[in-house]
Amino acid sequence: MNTKAELFFEKANRWSEEYSLLRDIILENKSLKEDFKWKHPCYTYEGKNIIIVHGFKDYCALLFHKGVLIQDKAGILIQQTENVQSARQIRFTNVQQILELRTVIKKYIQEAIDIERLGKKLEFKKVEEYPMPEEFKKVLDDDEALTKAFHSLTPGRQKGYLFYFNQAKRSKTRESRIEKYYQHILDGKGINDYI
Repeated sequence: MNTKAELFFEKANRWSEEYSLLRDIILENKSLKEDFKWKHPCYTYEGKNIIIVHGFKDYCALLFHKGVLIQDKAGILIQQTENVQSARQIRFTNVQQILELRTVIKKYIQEAIDIERLGKKLEFKKVEEYPMPEEFKKVLDDDEALTKAFHSLTPGRQKGYLFYFNQAKRSKTRESRIEKYYQHILDGKGINDYI
């Protein structure tokens, strides 16, 4: 077992029983290796991320990285937000729910492993499919260096900026966000890159 994951489970105040049961169910599948990524226990198959165990205020969850590809016959997989393209969660608020779904959880885990083993891929939205805020388009039109820097970013980083800029409801807020991340883009960094 992974020592960082072990510490996560030991220190958990909220959801400790639920976490423990979820961990037991996951580790029944001997194909998975326990790891610790993004500050949470993560279970991998041949180095590929399959499931994360995580918790929130109102629920704990199993997050399947390629959950959108799982045939959700039980109708229990949840898309966290409309912008999450791949991952899906099964949410729990108590141990009893986990016990009742134990067989289904095990089937979904095996299906997630099979998806990875078979090399199934996802079709993600392309950068061009994200709307370009008018405020950002104007800045790009007027600034050749920024345009070059933005288009040199990876597609994921470009999407991150477009998504963030588009979240703002007011033009003034969009302009402020663009100004704040101007140098970041010139430096070739994604919105969450701070080093």
